[in-house]
Amino acid sequence: MQIGFFDVNKRLERLDKLNDPLKVLLNLIDFEIFREEIEKGLEKERKDNSGRKPFDKVMLFKGLIIKRLYDLSNDELEFQITDRTTFRRFLGIDENAMSPDANTFWLFSDELSKNGIIDKLFAKFDEFLNNKGYTAQGGTMIDASFVEVPKQRNTKEENKEIKEGKIPQSFTKNVHRFAQKDTDARWTKKGDVNYYGYKNHVNADVKYKFVRNYEVTSAEVHDSQPFISLLMEYINRNSFPCAAWADSAYMSDDLLKFLASKGIQANVNERAYRNKPLTEEQKADNRIKSRTRARVEHIFGFMENTLSAGMIRTIGIIRAKSQVALINLTYNLFRFCQLEKAKSLVMA
Repeated sequence: MQIGFFDVNKRLERLDKLNDPLKVLLNLIDFEIFREEIEKGLEKERKDNSGRKPFDKVMLFKGLIIKRLYDLSNDELEFQITDRTTFRRFLGIDENAMSPDANTFWLFSDELSKNGIIDKLFAKFDEFLNNKGYTAQGGTMIDASFVEVPKQRNTKEENKEIKEGKIPQSFTKNVHRFAQKDTDARWTKKGDVNYYGYKNHVNADVKYKFVRNYEVTSAEVHDSQPFISLLMEYINRNSFPCAAWADSAYMSDDLLKFLASKGIQANVNERAYRNKPLTEEQKADNRIKSRTRARVEHIFGFMENTLSAGMIRTIGIIRAKSQVALINLTYNLFRFCQLEKAKSLVMA
């Protein structure tokens, strides 16, 4: 039996009752705000107008949002868009129209990475948030989370050369092998767990819990190293925060002096040292600070549980930065929808 227009509509209505997250994004966010930055960044002069018209770039960007939300490969993304009505509705593709293939999405994503466009889209949405009344308020929270990549099986000699900033000769002998080697990712250890990949350092405002800016480094970089650059970019984009929250990994005299010089209240958890445990007063003080600081963990919780952000399948820091930027942007998109829905319930 042939499926008719009304059959599709009834199916979509039923899916809407089951809380399709893509419909929520579609209702509350006008993705046209990203068009100028995408098209300007990927602008290329066409030799002629022959051949198939290229796919709409905003539609392809929305496809990357789907890919991130459902943790899909490019091949899986192609299959699901072909198969799923909700995905096609979100992308604005008619039931009988041709959809992009896996290679189209790979090329589009790679172009965004090479041109640093996701960073610009992130800034564009931050501007959108400010215009909607969600300006950064209540102070700032800074923290970092591991973003792992597929582990490399290298020899000790190869790993030593990579740490020294060299490219092992064994990699360059085989161009196909070299294409699969990530020489930017690093190993590190936290507690008893080893991690391989990168770190997503974020700066979020306390009141709304939006990621206001971020920095991506290899995994071995200490959490505290990007603190000042993150804070200064936050100040340049927003204003001086009244206070800054961070866990004990960020505690240092230099950091406290820096915050004092800017007139920013330092709410950094104190840490114990060998033969110098925390006093009961310090523990109580840390608990008070953690009531606010812990809000940043909600951000990482959403990223890891909903966006599968604990692992990305890329090679090299340029692509890793682009993927982490997309994770941060996607989180902000959903956080905006969450706040807008809460606001509408209050007003109802």
